[in-house]
Amino acid sequence: MFYLNIGSNKLIKKRDIIGIFDLDTSTVAAQTKRFLKKKETDRKLEYIGNDLPKAFVLTEDKIYITTLSAASLSGRGKKRN
Repeated sequence: MFYLNIGSNKLIKKRDIIGIFDLDTSTVAAQTKRFLKKKETDRKLEYIGNDLPKAFVLTEDKIYITTLSAASLSGRGKKRN
């Protein structure tokens, strides 16, 4: 089983990842903002790290807001398949 470190030593199973999204470009749409707000209200959103958030990782059960960029996370995910 392979894991992806999404920052602050938080590991998630790679097979559970639905997508990795850049916060600057993906939250332009009102629909995405509503989706993230709903997940936060439902306590299905977790912040990883204390710096400026740059990306979010979508899984079946939860959304992780991380300080790592989407490009960095994608690169980490491709190193071991």
